[in-house]
Amino acid sequence: MAAGITAGRVFAGTAGGWHAAPTGRVLLLERLPRAGKKILATGNGRCNLGNRHALEHPYHNKDFAACALEQFSAQACEVFFDSLGLAIHGDGEGRLYPRSNTAASVLDALRFGAQRAGCETRCDCPVSSVEPMRDGFFINKSIAARRVIIAAGGCAAPAQGSDGSGFALLRSLGHTIVEPRPALVQIRVKSPLLPMLKGLRVQAGIRIMKNGQVLREAAGEVLFTQDGLSGIAAMEVSREAGPGCLAVLDLLPDYTEKELAALLSRWQGCCGDLSGLLPGRVAQAVAKSAGDPKNFTFEVTGTRGFEHAQVTAGGADVRSFDPRTMESRIVPGLYACGEALDVDGGCGGFNLHWAWASGISAGSSAAS
Repeated sequence: MAAGITAGRVFAGTAGGWHAAPTGRVLLLERLPRAGKKILATGNGRCNLGNRHALEHPYHNKDFAACALEQFSAQACEVFFDSLGLAIHGDGEGRLYPRSNTAASVLDALRFGAQRAGCETRCDCPVSSVEPMRDGFFINKSIAARRVIIAAGGCAAPAQGSDGSGFALLRSLGHTIVEPRPALVQIRVKSPLLPMLKGLRVQAGIRIMKNGQVLREAAGEVLFTQDGLSGIAAMEVSREAGPGCLAVLDLLPDYTEKELAALLSRWQGCCGDLSGLLPGRVAQAVAKSAGDPKNFTFEVTGTRGFEHAQVTAGGADVRSFDPRTMESRIVPGLYACGEALDVDGGCGGFNLHWAWASGISAGSSAAS
């Protein structure tokens, strides 16, 4: 969605919490028949809406994101949603969810909050053009606005509303777009071992390598699929996975190579292979490939693409925006937030946390 703001009536932060700040009119322009459809699909329908460790998380372009995240801490996130009538709670890993455990509750709270604040929403209204004028902007050659916030998401999950149109608008206004690519998505690999591995899960380290260089690494669950690798760990490294890369698994991350060699030496004459350490079919696959369980390697052919991605990597170059306000340094009065900017994080609610934090920074600044 792309939002045209004609002065702004937004949620503003104070020492006492968050409140509606009536400083102007707000018009939300939404491409789909209903705003917020993508929220319903987040967190497997539960909406993992934030994380208590967001400020420490290694976001791409973390230094830029830090200003907004410092202002919108986990506590501020809870206070904000409480102001909308939504209770949230955290799990043992810091992930924040609505108490109802339903994403629909989050969307309803945001939608009704916007209505109470006086926001006008026009659905089935795609934005095809934003043109600067002397005192603001002209949207779709018919709507005048003093301020404009591009809150259109990226390219991930286009069926949910993110079709990349926000990037086209930003590019038309002079902004450089870092090439968008799928992130938090399943990795496609080429291997004759996949049929025997399909459906198995392992706890592993995984790194994406190219020309001998490690581009990204993570650890956690890896799921073997019919055409590649899934699971949280694989998805965490997927932003760097592309043709010409290798996905290298450490199937026994709790052991050093020296410890593993000593263990297998001691077990000689027993099972005689890795089946005492790994699921049988995984052990067989390693043996069949004459591979190394510490460096179990697959040739990457790509990812499952934006249709299956949770997040977009890339977006508007952040060097052209003020990190305190999300205002464009090129076009005064123009703002961008969320996935429209070249900021993305890993699994665990970090991307929605960034969306709220940057959106509130943009809205508060535009309104003032």
